[in-house]
Amino acid sequence: MKFISEYREPELVKKYLERLHEVTTQEWTIMEVCGGQTHSLVKNGILNLLPDKIRMVHGPGCPVCVTPLNLIDKAIYLAEEKNVILCSFGDMLRVPGSKKSLLEAKANGADIRILYSPLEAVEIASNNPDREVVFFAVGFETTAPANALSVVHAIRGGIKNYSILASHVLVPPAIKAVLSDPENLIQGFLAAGHVCTIMGMEDYYPIVKEHNVPIVATGFEPVDLLQGILMVVEQLEKGKAEVENQYSRVVDRDGNKSAKDIISKVFKVSDRDWRGIGEIPESGYEIRQELDMYDADHKFEINIAKAQECQDCIAGDVLKGLKKPHECPQFGKGCTPLNPLGAPMVSSEGACAAYYHFANVEFEEPVS
Repeated sequence: MKFISEYREPELVKKYLERLHEVTTQEWTIMEVCGGQTHSLVKNGILNLLPDKIRMVHGPGCPVCVTPLNLIDKAIYLAEEKNVILCSFGDMLRVPGSKKSLLEAKANGADIRILYSPLEAVEIASNNPDREVVFFAVGFETTAPANALSVVHAIRGGIKNYSILASHVLVPPAIKAVLSDPENLIQGFLAAGHVCTIMGMEDYYPIVKEHNVPIVATGFEPVDLLQGILMVVEQLEKGKAEVENQYSRVVDRDGNKSAKDIISKVFKVSDRDWRGIGEIPESGYEIRQELDMYDADHKFEINIAKAQECQDCIAGDVLKGLKKPHECPQFGKGCTPLNPLGAPMVSSEGACAAYYHFANVEFEEPVS
């Protein structure tokens, strides 16, 4: 499997680990932004192989995890009260809203469908002209082109019974928010390779200049991550702070122009509320005003108040890198994948789910 098997090569893994042990002389705290990176680090046991002086913490790079309660409540409202055909990716269904999850609403009879692509939702709308179809559009910049394209396809096809409930969040503003937190201890970042594939690297240069932290875009395989960590550590040990690209087989500085063009045609940048973190300025996408007939929020005039987060869940601290999942008193006890208190225990990219399934920490005492 080209570009996969080579990046799982044991000898290369050993080489990068040996180099990391050689060059690391000080304690460094590094955040991997993406939940996919977190799962790879935990699943492959990399965290246990790194030098003791390197501490990896897990960032807010899981769009499902940071989708606010009231957006999930809005999706449930549309499915239950407005009788729409609500479509979504599978991860969203088990994430708890303020009272229930989409999966519970589906079990109660709501027409909620799991899809692999928003273009499927456009087809459903075309085949059901007497029903409104809403796609719950969750994701980082990575999924934004496909969601934008679904709106373009609906326009071209004259399909007026289709809209999206947008919950897009953007990575660079989240990194800036983490760095601006008074409790921040992060000294370097592994940027999400798939996001950089779409958007390029330009947005990271001002962050590096302002905050003096290295940012390295990486892939998701063991060798990718170890090489990326090494690149960050080598910069830190030399007192440098630069943007680097480990994932050069996929990422270039300018990103994917066609994907960025389709995003800009449908979406505009807006402030966005992040579950467990709060509002981050200019950190999301919303439908452009001239296309508001495809904006479910506007189309259905949804007015649902913000709900209070579960007080027993420390997801916000986990997403900001202030706590590890097993440091939560509820981890593996009151909060499990079958009975989650927060989204990070549900999502396939959630840090809590990664620790629950792959790390030997279920019975450790929480760190105070």
